[in-house]
Amino acid sequence: MRLTLAVALMSLPLLLLAAEPSAFGAGNMDSPNPYGLTSSEKNILKNKKLLKSMEKQAKSQNSQIDSLRERLDGLQTILEGLMQKSQSNKIELSRVLSTQESDQLTQDQELAQTQIRLRNMEESVKVNEENILKFKSLMNEFSGMLDTLNSDYVSKQEYNVLVSDVNEFKLLVGKEFKNIGKKTVASSGGDDSFESLSSSKLAKRAKMNYDRKHFSKAIPEYEELIRRKHKPAFANYMIAEMWYYRQNYDKAIAYFKESASLYDKASYMPILLLHSGVAMKKVGDPDNARAFLQAVLLKYPDSSEAISAQKQLDLF
Repeated sequence: MRLTLAVALMSLPLLLLAAEPSAFGAGNMDSPNPYGLTSSEKNILKNKKLLKSMEKQAKSQNSQIDSLRERLDGLQTILEGLMQKSQSNKIELSRVLSTQESDQLTQDQELAQTQIRLRNMEESVKVNEENILKFKSLMNEFSGMLDTLNSDYVSKQEYNVLVSDVNEFKLLVGKEFKNIGKKTVASSGGDDSFESLSSSKLAKRAKMNYDRKHFSKAIPEYEELIRRKHKPAFANYMIAEMWYYRQNYDKAIAYFKESASLYDKASYMPILLLHSGVAMKKVGDPDNARAFLQAVLLKYPDSSEAISAQKQLDLF
């Protein structure tokens, strides 16, 4: 018994020495500062540290990717807004240019009509002056005849002849005044043939002449309807079409613009815009021609006129 106890007492320091490294954390890879590691444990610890570093790096990269995605989404939203605004600005610019063009053409048309009226008035004044000179000449002759009658004795037969001459003079003067009146009416562009027709009947007759391609009859009939203010937007459009087919593109453009300014929601607007663009191209105005052709594509993309407009744009 004593021997066993002695042996145990002698082996106790050895056991304490063997247990001491574990007691102080030697070989513990989970310790903040491990020591007493084998080469394999050191490699394992190194790999664990490398793995943790890679995990941190991956988390940081994922966070950066998420942040970039959020910024990209924001930029995409801003870009879409800018694109929509740019498209709206293009449409508004086209509308402003169209309005300015319409105003300018209207002013040019009014100026041209005023110049025509002035020329007609000048011609009428010239004709009146000529007739007045004739009238004065006849009056002088009549005055001379009266002087002769007062100064000389005449027989009844001679007196009757003189009275007949005076009556013929009156008839001549009356005819001259009637001719003046007819010329004045002719210079003002009046047409008695329209007065007997109602506006609806005149519109039917004008459309019939248009369908038969009797443009020389249809144009003044539609001009009369414009004067009566009977569907003036459509009447201007029809006149524009006739001048377009006659290849008088300047006049066609003027009437197209007047029609669009009066009513821009008509069913014939795709054709009006298309023919306006073609007419402007023909008169050497490519910029405005493109604007009108592009307006057809923007406003009426599914129409047959849009196909024609695209073909015209491809030719530029």
